[in-house]
Amino acid sequence: MILKVAYKEQTEKKLTLPVMEHFYTLQGEGFHQGKAAYFIRLGGCDVGCVWCDVKESWDGSKFPHIASQELLQFIKTTPAEIVVITGGEPLLHDLSDLTKELIGAGYKTHIETSGSSPLSGTWDWITLSPKKFKAPLPEVLPHSHELKIIIFNQSDFKWAEAYEAKVSKSCRLYLQPEWEKAIQVTPSIIDYIKTNPQWQLSLQIHKYINVP
Repeated sequence: MILKVAYKEQTEKKLTLPVMEHFYTLQGEGFHQGKAAYFIRLGGCDVGCVWCDVKESWDGSKFPHIASQELLQFIKTTPAEIVVITGGEPLLHDLSDLTKELIGAGYKTHIETSGSSPLSGTWDWITLSPKKFKAPLPEVLPHSHELKIIIFNQSDFKWAEAYEAKVSKSCRLYLQPEWEKAIQVTPSIIDYIKTNPQWQLSLQIHKYINVP
C-alpha cells in the first residue's frame, strides 16, 4: 500500500506544473504579434538574464502546481485559439501532458523558450530566444519556427548572426530591443535590418498598449 501511494503521488506531481500566472491577452511580439492568445507562464528558470522583466518567475517552488486539465478549463472560458507557454524557462518541465490536452481540445500550441533545456511537448510554433547566459541545446535549433534575439548592446548583432546560421532556412528572424534600452538601441536595429532585410523588427506592443 505504501508503494502504491508513493507511485500515485509521483504520478500526480508529474502531471502538474508550477504556474506563476495565466491570462488571456494579445501576443505582443514576433510573427504572431497582435493575435489573441491564452498565456500560461510557468515558474522556474536557470538562465538568469540580468535584464529579465519577470525575475519573480525564477523560483518555481513559489507557485502552485496545477494540472493540465484544470488549466484547460480556464482556457475554455475564453474564445482563445492559441495557447502560449512561456516562463521563466518552460522547458525545465515536461510539457508532453499539457500539449496533449491542448491539442486534443483543438488549440494551437506555441512556446517561447531559450532552448537551454531538452524539448518536450508537441508544438505548432516554437519561438527560440537564445541567451548568452545559458546557450540553447543544439537539438532545439532545427525545430524553431522563429528566432528572436534581444538586442541589449552592439555585440548582440554578432550573436544574432551566429544563430541565424544555426537555425533552418525557413525560420523567421526577429530583432527586439531590450525594453529598458529601447530608445538607445532601436535606431541601430533599424539600420541593421535595412542592411540585412532577412531580419524583421519585433516590438513588445503589449507594453505600449498596457495589456499583460
